[in-house]
Amino acid sequence: MFLRRSVPLLLSFCLACGSTATAPKNFPAPEQSTVVGPEDLFQIDVVGEKDLPKEFQVQPDGSIDFPYLGRVQVAGLEPQEIVDILRKKLEENKILSDPQITLVVKQYNSKKVNVIGAVQKPDSVAWAPGMTLVVAISRCGGFTTMADASHVILIRRVAKDRAVKAVVSVDAITHNSQEDILLQPGDTINVEQRVF
Repeated sequence: MFLRRSVPLLLSFCLACGSTATAPKNFPAPEQSTVVGPEDLFQIDVVGEKDLPKEFQVQPDGSIDFPYLGRVQVAGLEPQEIVDILRKKLEENKILSDPQITLVVKQYNSKKVNVIGAVQKPDSVAWAPGMTLVVAISRCGGFTTMADASHVILIRRVAKDRAVKAVVSVDAITHNSQEDILLQPGDTINVEQRVF
């Protein structure tokens, strides 16, 4: 999603705290890209082939070593595209005829969400489809005692030189007065400290 040229580098949208909280207005919907990249881990099952390895990790060069086929480039492809390539290569090389293959991505290690500020263990966590703001914070151990749960900043890059920012109340989310926010790879969550 691209913003109009008139939009400044960083936009700020504030959510009201308490029962009147609503989702950030004009905040871009997440892009849920499921293409694989280096370090991603997935499981491949070939029906009837129990001796084949099941887990594969994408190498830094974007490839996997698949039995009988050698190096197969997979970075930048959707899971179904990888399945199609493997099926075609197995058939072309007369290794299997009409192979039935399934692929399940176990971890998108190439896609990260950054969680910084007043959380127990600030870190970059592996993004997964359907990951929300609260889940990402939980994976970093939750809030510290000094965290301001009603003032969490979510930054989303929408172009190389543009990002948008929303101030979110996690208190409102946990009290069911606002829906949790879906994340996209590259999002940054900054949990601010309370001001006394």
